[in-house]
Amino acid sequence: MNLPNIIRPEHTFIGVSAPTKWRALQTIADKAAKAFSVDGQTILKALEAREKLGSTGIGNGIAIPHAAIDGMTNPRGLLLRFAQPLDFEAIDDIPTDIAFVLLFGENNRGEYLNVLSAIARRLQSDGALAAMRKARTVDEFYSDFIADSRV
Repeated sequence: MNLPNIIRPEHTFIGVSAPTKWRALQTIADKAAKAFSVDGQTILKALEAREKLGSTGIGNGIAIPHAAIDGMTNPRGLLLRFAQPLDFEAIDDIPTDIAFVLLFGENNRGEYLNVLSAIARRLQSDGALAAMRKARTVDEFYSDFIADSRV
């Protein structure tokens, strides 16, 4: 799985302000709409519908909001670090500071699971998350996520 083809440097953000999970989803939808030329309300409704099924906060300060979006042909994503951790209703009750957003077409559900698996493998290293949390710039943040090796 080639994550740089799905989450690109220009779709990476740090210091994103959102007081609540629902405002975070709105901000994510706005950023995704601009990045992928898809209607923001369509994205927001899909993300909210998925979140109502159960939190995408997977724990350890990480959330992976995701949804199928009509018209998308390839999985695409955003990488965000929030200005302040927020309650994403994660399974471990740890506030979320990093979100990986995945959007995919109805026909890409199998590929989406591969992307989730690739992200999970990247995050297994505590060093990766620590580096991402300490990154001062968007470039550092993205590079710390994409890097193939950890010190």
